[in-house]
Amino acid sequence: MTQPELRAAIVQDADSGRVLMLAWMDAEAERLTRETGEAWFWSRSRRKLWRKGETSGNVLRVEELRDDCDGDALLVRVRPAGPACHTGSVSCFAPALWRTVVERVRERPEGSYVASLAEAGVARAAQKLGEEAVEAALSAVAGDGRLAEEAADVLFHLYVLLAVAGVDVAEVEAELARRARPRSK
Repeated sequence: MTQPELRAAIVQDADSGRVLMLAWMDAEAERLTRETGEAWFWSRSRRKLWRKGETSGNVLRVEELRDDCDGDALLVRVRPAGPACHTGSVSCFAPALWRTVVERVRERPEGSYVASLAEAGVARAAQKLGEEAVEAALSAVAGDGRLAEEAADVLFHLYVLLAVAGVDVAEVEAELARRARPRSK
């Protein structure tokens, strides 16, 4: 089977404006998307049509399809019913470290430090984050030149705690964005 003519489909959360993923649509995927109200794409690796969420249940309900100025790409504004990324992350454009942590928490590969913290549970992941935060604070006060290293440990362990607790980093980003908005008087 030859590959059909494809257009890039930029998938965006209709509520938050966050870019969730990039996929590909042929004419049939676009037709099915318009007819069903759910996102359909062309899989370049499997060389066939697929409906987002057909196996995971994480469907994308389409609010709007919009062509770009020269007709070679589509903006697909959606209301997602779960994570858009196959890793379990809200967006395929989440930080690489976050995607790795989520994958290891989900898959629990043998020998993985993240998997061992996930197995131990939220309390252990929280304890480890606390230990790392104290080390970062002490490094800052001591001026020992290790603050960047210690801060990296804090961020890493925060990601692990969030993933183990089932909180997506996108929720933290949304809260920070909410706090950054000017308050009306």
